[in-house]
Amino acid sequence: MNTTRRSWLVQASLAALAATIAVTATFLPSRTLKAAPPVPADEPLTIGFIYVGSRSDYGYNQAQSEGAKEVAKLPNVKILEEENVPETVAVQKTMESMIVQDGAKIIFPTSFGYFDPHMLKVATKYPEVTFLHCGGMYNAEKHPKNVGSYFGYIDECEYIAGITAGKTTKTNKLGFIAAKPIPQVLRNINAFTLGAKSVNPSITTTVIFTGDWFMPVKEAEAANSLVDQGVDVLTCHVDSPKVILETAEKRGVFSCGYHANGSALAPKGYLTGSEWNWSKVFIDYVNNMRAGKELTHLVRGGLKDGIVKISPFGPAVSDDAKKLADSAKDSAMKGELIIFKGPIKDNSGKVVIDAGKSLIQTDPTLESMNYLVEGVVGSAGGK
Repeated sequence: MNTTRRSWLVQASLAALAATIAVTATFLPSRTLKAAPPVPADEPLTIGFIYVGSRSDYGYNQAQSEGAKEVAKLPNVKILEEENVPETVAVQKTMESMIVQDGAKIIFPTSFGYFDPHMLKVATKYPEVTFLHCGGMYNAEKHPKNVGSYFGYIDECEYIAGITAGKTTKTNKLGFIAAKPIPQVLRNINAFTLGAKSVNPSITTTVIFTGDWFMPVKEAEAANSLVDQGVDVLTCHVDSPKVILETAEKRGVFSCGYHANGSALAPKGYLTGSEWNWSKVFIDYVNNMRAGKELTHLVRGGLKDGIVKISPFGPAVSDDAKKLADSAKDSAMKGELIIFKGPIKDNSGKVVIDAGKSLIQTDPTLESMNYLVEGVVGSAGGK
């Protein structure tokens, strides 16, 4: 943080101490934000990006920052970045600083906990600024009109990673370390497990919830505990997979990454990973604003839309596993992959998707998932 901004924040501190979705891919023909005044391509546009952790975490924040760096290559665009900003009133102060001190017209508060109440409060105060949040659930009845939300169908990648895990495991025991049992996390755990079970019905996935997005000590303890229980493939949904991937490599087990390419952390055991390609979303937003087009409240997309991608396969992935994984990827690229196809039971034995029923990626019920599928050892309540 520069001295000017820090001084402004000190002064500010002293002065005053997810909706119904009918989505296709990328920009949706649903309810839209009120169009912002166009910013011609020859005029400067300042855009702020805020991260809850380090920009070099091999994970969530790094993936967002990599997207921001691509935005910075656009003509007449200036980006601002602040890292390690807590999900507290601190992020409100950072947003206000970017707007008042630097003239930001678009703010990307990227962390889940920034949305409510922090971003919503600042968005109400600054209606001329567009606020775009990762994963937030927009509700037209109560949220400001200058708010939008973006996310992707990364469960497609999780399903494919599950295929490589299911074909590689020797113990039939997979492990998943997760932060919180919110719908997006449960969806990934379930997709990973269903992908593994599609090629190896004998597998189980044991889940440990750490309770927060970045808990390196707990993540290491969870990884070691799972390996001690016989798990030989580890994956995760936390902000930074670094500790988990490194622990897996040290313990001689396989791993699948998340958010960004983590192969450098586990050169022997890395199978593949589920990655974001946020530059696609960010650049589309900027181009639309330049043109004065309306921005959608909800942006979603998967492999075929270029919003998510698969890490290259590691040396431990067999030719047979590659063939099966590539087949699933081809299906996703055509928009034909259906992950959640009934009959599906949760891990208590209750039918959650009836036989003959399929939930396509755009089905809004998937964004409120509250169960873990059969084969997952753990509780959807996070216990």
